Amino acid sequence: MTALHPNGVNHLALSTRDMKGQLEFWCDVLGLPLKALYWMHGVDGTYHGFVELAPDSYVAFVQHPDNAKDIELGVTHAGGPGEPVTAGTMQHVAFNVDTFDGFIQSIYFAGPEGLALEVACGSAIPVEQWVDPEVQDLCGISAAELEQLKYPVEYSRPVEPVPQPSGDTGMPRLMPEDHYDMVMSLPDQVVWDRMSETTPPVAAD
Repeated sequence: MTALHPNGVNHLALSTRDMKGQLEFWCDVLGLPLKALYWMHGVDGTYHGFVELAPDSYVAFVQHPDNAKDIELGVTHAGGPGEPVTAGTMQHVAFNVDTFDGFIQSIYFAGPEGLALEVACGSAIPVEQWVDPEVQDLCGISAAELEQLKYPVEYSRPVEPVPQPSGDTGMPRLMPEDHYDMVMSLPDQVVWDRMSETTPPVAAD
């Protein structure tokens, strides 16, 4: 049974008020090809654009008509690779390149609309060298917990479908509680059938 865990970043979705400006930067400056630009399904007035990092990895942009324009460093944006920002927002994002040997060499730079970006090289991080016991202790992670974090238990799919969780799990949600409860009450197949969009948009002649 294949372990149920992500094997890469399919796409990183970034908010924008200037789709053209973002695409010009990512395509012209960073050399990434445009792969998609279309109305975002189910979201009125909203564009979606994708540039390709690799055949299964993209940077995406969402231009919603109500996206705020104001940047507040330390709240909406970090403004640098080591600066504070609101928990849960993107501090910075680093993209892999194959140029240098060793872990880790990188360079930080700014993108449009206050993005904090980095290109870095290196892979196969030697975990025993890069876990500082002092920081581990400050994070409240015991030795046993550290081993579980380094070597997660492989997922084993149950024979019977797992029931939907109750509405009071305390887990993060992407929607208001009443919407969440409605969606979670639907059978998986109904959600799949009603909410999947697999047909590329075709412009009218």
